[in-house]
Amino acid sequence: MRIDSAMPPQLQMPEMPSSARQGGKSTGFSDTLNAAIQTVEQSGAEADAKVKQLLNGGEDVHSAMIAVEQANLSFELMMQVRNKIVGAYQEVARLQF
Repeated sequence: MRIDSAMPPQLQMPEMPSSARQGGKSTGFSDTLNAAIQTVEQSGAEADAKVKQLLNGGEDVHSAMIAVEQANLSFELMMQVRNKIVGAYQEVARLQF
């Protein structure tokens, strides 16, 4: 059982493309990062759609708030990952060769 299997789908790490798994090759860091960003964008779009449905009377408040919170948590997680990446880059830049 994977650790992140209990997490909502918006907060789980994106799956590797099947082409990367089959050939013994791993996906690049940028591919993984782009997939994570797309997942965050998708959760934001879903939250927007649920809020619009709520305003039109077609959605209950509970599910709209859950979607908004999931999108918010996904975005905050992405920002923390970005901060770690920037910190690692700055650390490497300080190394003397």
